[in-house]
Amino acid sequence: MIVRWGLPEAPAVLADLGIDSPLLVASERWRLQELPFEPARRWTAVPSDRVADAAAGAGDGVVALGGGSAIDLGKAVSAEAGVPLVSIPTTYAGAEWTPYFGIRAPDRTMRGGGSGANLAAALYEPELTLSLPRPETVGTAMNALAHCAEALYARGHNPEADEHALRGARLIASHLPVVVQMPHDLGERRGLLEGAMHAGIALGGSMLALGHAMAQALGGRYGLPHGAMNAIVLPAALEFNRVAAPDAVARFGEALGGDPIERVRELGGLGNFARLRDFGVAEADLPAVAAAAAERAGARANPRPVETDDVERLLGSVW
Repeated sequence: MIVRWGLPEAPAVLADLGIDSPLLVASERWRLQELPFEPARRWTAVPSDRVADAAAGAGDGVVALGGGSAIDLGKAVSAEAGVPLVSIPTTYAGAEWTPYFGIRAPDRTMRGGGSGANLAAALYEPELTLSLPRPETVGTAMNALAHCAEALYARGHNPEADEHALRGARLIASHLPVVVQMPHDLGERRGLLEGAMHAGIALGGSMLALGHAMAQALGGRYGLPHGAMNAIVLPAALEFNRVAAPDAVARFGEALGGDPIERVRELGGLGNFARLRDFGVAEADLPAVAAAAAERAGARANPRPVETDDVERLLGSVW
């Protein structure tokens, strides 16, 4: 995949890919954003489950500008239309590094998903993250941090992905607290975005485990922010997996500069992400959420075998 830094690189990237008339997938928030290329068409309904309608205007390529919802929709369009995708992430979610996607309705509830996106390029512009509010900054950075953690012990982990995971974790742990204090510091935003990029590469090379399975099940049921859910459930997943993958969890802690579970809680606390009940999750729903999580691919790729009762207990510990 082509990787470039700086929005001015976009025309050259599109030319290299032979994209002359791209569809731009970006929410209304970005309508006034000045771009160095002219999209042939725009799709501003983000998120959306009208994938076929969007794909009808895909032209010879798709440019997805935005967070995980925009990039997931861009991936769905890419798969549907069979055209290349250029992602320009404006958060730290890392969705640009995996061909898998979730399809959400406008209320953010899950409507399905799939794979098969043609990941052609990722273009990083730190200036586009300067206006990202604190909850989204911390939440999407915690999603990236969860990518780092789980890449180290998911069943598909490997040395190359491990190196990206550890580098990403170090950068996120270093830059996120400063970005929260100085959100308009471009250098700190770039460091955090670089950390998210390495986390995404680790994700693409290793994939996910139990923490993401729980976060996905919660988000899919309630339409809750994926990053916030990862921040809340990751400490429980780390504790559960420490007996099965002690070396991986220890290396993750070294990258964070302390006890991994406590450091994740501290970093998640920067966004006030602590308990599921704070997000309206009903305690009576935990068995159903646990059953859904236990069936997800991340649970099956977990280094320690997972039963529904295990997941329910872990969710209860952070409820």
